[in-house]
Amino acid sequence: MRTQILIFLCVVAGIAYVQRAAISVPAQEIAANLNVAKTEFASTMGLVQSAWYLGYALLQIPSGWLADRFGSRRTLAGLCVLWSGFTFLTGLSVDVASLTVVWFLMGAAQAGVFPCAAKAIGQIFPESQRARASGILAAGMAIGGAVAPWIAGQTLAWLDPLAGSMDIYRWRLLLFLFAIPGLLWSIIFLLTVRPQTLPFVPFEPTSASGSDRVMWSKMFSSGSLALLCAQQFFRAAAMVFFLTWFPTFLQKTRDVSLTDSGILTSLAGIGGVIGSLLGGVVSDWLLSKTGNRRLSRQGIAVVGMASCSALITASAFVANTNWSTAIISLGVFCAMFGGVSGYTVAIEFGGKKAGTVFSTMNMCGNIGAMLFPVTAGWMVNQTGNWNLILYFFAVIMAVDAICWAILNPKEPLFS
Repeated sequence: MRTQILIFLCVVAGIAYVQRAAISVPAQEIAANLNVAKTEFASTMGLVQSAWYLGYALLQIPSGWLADRFGSRRTLAGLCVLWSGFTFLTGLSVDVASLTVVWFLMGAAQAGVFPCAAKAIGQIFPESQRARASGILAAGMAIGGAVAPWIAGQTLAWLDPLAGSMDIYRWRLLLFLFAIPGLLWSIIFLLTVRPQTLPFVPFEPTSASGSDRVMWSKMFSSGSLALLCAQQFFRAAAMVFFLTWFPTFLQKTRDVSLTDSGILTSLAGIGGVIGSLLGGVVSDWLLSKTGNRRLSRQGIAVVGMASCSALITASAFVANTNWSTAIISLGVFCAMFGGVSGYTVAIEFGGKKAGTVFSTMNMCGNIGAMLFPVTAGWMVNQTGNWNLILYFFAVIMAVDAICWAILNPKEPLFS
């Protein structure tokens, strides 16, 4: 049953990432349809995509509290229905303002997916298997991120004649279709995973008694939690590039088509999938062989982030588009290989309040993710140089490696 639940968590992670990437591939079409001036495209769509991450960041701690208070099973299913509804409503946007507001609400509703999943993994998996389970969950996330551009590109092409016959823009139909999987997942999940039929007790709420309340002062005075949040801030800020600007970056710098940009973005995402799976396996293997939690968790993160920074920098100097994308894909592999540690350390450090600790870390990550698209868009508008985004990415990942090198929690924040 643990495996079945983990599969459900991976599927919803994949669905969430497919839905959140729904406007990145057709970004130029959406802007044209909503009468955005070409000179304002980068800054306007950067603002829209940043609004999603603002909502996602603001609702992290409340959603983590909901998971701890009411149990992650009901919380996750309810939020999945909510964010799928907002995905549908995004397709009804009539101008940039309405698009921004609805996309912000969709991000806010999705905030609970990983705090709920992290709490469930902490409850149902022993310590020796948590990195592997976290890696598999991250792989589900990465698969969603990898296939989303390809699915979006192929679906847009398939919808083209249908949209013409219905006199409706194809990006709207894309969002309507992308809302369906989340609704179906929620129904199947609630019908299949019933706590009373399980041999263990996952997804259960945490007691709200006075002695069991989250000690906010302890959290916000913890140096280890501050570093955990900092590494997530920088890593999420950099990695959101592939869900926001990367397809457009390829179109602008490599002169590839919309469809090909989706395919190349998906290829980069495949590196992330493999890195997530292998990172979790290696982390747990190192822990079992050495008993050294710092080496098996923070150690692989330092190597992964530093290697990613170097590879992304190198890719800018490769003229061939396919080879450059291959090097970027290897960089994504390294980032996700080490990134598994963020999930594992948060679960272990959070202890019985893993949902709230994880959501605090993830909130900081999504503040970084919120800032990257609009900052990158501003840089391009100011300089006209899309390649600056790659160097910006590399610097961020180097700083992230430094945060991991310093981080060394000795014991759980909440036993």
